[in-house]
Amino acid sequence: MQDRASGVLAALGTLLLLSGAAIAEEKGPIKMGVLEDQSGDFAVATIGKVHGIQLAADEINAAGGIDGRKLELDIYDTQSDNRRYQEFMRRVLQRDKVDVVFAGFSSASREAYRPIVDQFKGLAFYNNQYEGGVCDANMIVTGAVPEQQFSTLIPYMMEKFGKNVYTIAADYNFGQISAEWVRDIVKENGGTMAGEEFIPLGVSQFSQTIQNIQKAKPDFLVTLLVGTAQASYYEQAVSANLHVPMASSVNVGQGYEHKRFKPPSLANMYVTTNWIEEVDNPASKAFVEKWHKKFPDEPYINQEAENSYIAVYLYKQMVERAHSTDHDAIRKVIAEGDVCMDAPEGHVCIDPKSQHMSHTIYLAKVNEDHSISFPKVWDDIKPYWLGEVGCDLTKENPEAQYTPSDNPKKSGG
Repeated sequence: MQDRASGVLAALGTLLLLSGAAIAEEKGPIKMGVLEDQSGDFAVATIGKVHGIQLAADEINAAGGIDGRKLELDIYDTQSDNRRYQEFMRRVLQRDKVDVVFAGFSSASREAYRPIVDQFKGLAFYNNQYEGGVCDANMIVTGAVPEQQFSTLIPYMMEKFGKNVYTIAADYNFGQISAEWVRDIVKENGGTMAGEEFIPLGVSQFSQTIQNIQKAKPDFLVTLLVGTAQASYYEQAVSANLHVPMASSVNVGQGYEHKRFKPPSLANMYVTTNWIEEVDNPASKAFVEKWHKKFPDEPYINQEAENSYIAVYLYKQMVERAHSTDHDAIRKVIAEGDVCMDAPEGHVCIDPKSQHMSHTIYLAKVNEDHSISFPKVWDDIKPYWLGEVGCDLTKENPEAQYTPSDNPKKSGG
């Protein structure tokens, strides 16, 4: 009798497993739109993002998928063109009917597509370091933000080199708002701005800028240059015998200029990054090893590649906890405040108020021979600024971007 009961229970168990698999199959795959620049000015820094998503998706599918459903990628090359982002965002949300979108390198591209995500109530991950401030429940951000990068980097540089600071930045929303953060932090720490220049994207000649810096004689230079054209600055500066210490939140960590240019073009540059392939811990080493096994010709694995890989696993966790790809259900999971994972950089969590991610921040120094050392590491820096100025996506969704000079706290809201 007992054997018969055991047999019935085993059969019921098998039936439940089969029915669960059938339900998952009936629902079909989970569709992820991937809109990233695989050609154009930004491609050198963004192809790794696509590879990170592919690596994570392959691992997840090999392990049974998300809640038993395969993850299917719809990948589009946005060609470093904001119009392409708008075109393809409409396509993936309206025609392809994807469940989630991973999209964008530059802040200009993000702000080009974000109104479309809001219009169609989509869900988009932005896996890029940026100038901060996006308070939008339809966006999840895994990249580092100014309170994680500048609030650590600028005081360190001022203490080490001096308080007279010069900024050169790409002339669009990323560079302009980032420069505003730098100005504020320099002022708070008793420093002065020796100069500030905004360089249009695509500019590759810097003789006048170099002369301006030489004349100003700053203690250090903040470089917020973006794209392959603007990266020409470094070799031109060395040729002009300009050897001022440099600080950046984007260079090395995104465009791996220390690998692309001959020493000493990037020597004495200090960068705050949440991860680069030189990070020396067991989880990081294992990540680099499996990456190169799948992509043996990858020239460098940057912070955005790691962010993108992490983001797929965070999305998996959200869907499995919600038992749904419904955006409201996913936001309820985020609101619980414990969407976290152990990543190559260290432990990371999604902040429920801003839907931005905490990070370990590594201060990477480029040495004379372009090797990397890490003079300082800051553990578990949370993306606190948006919450402090009044963004709380668990309560309301303003679908806005705030800056240090334009936010609810400033306006008394």
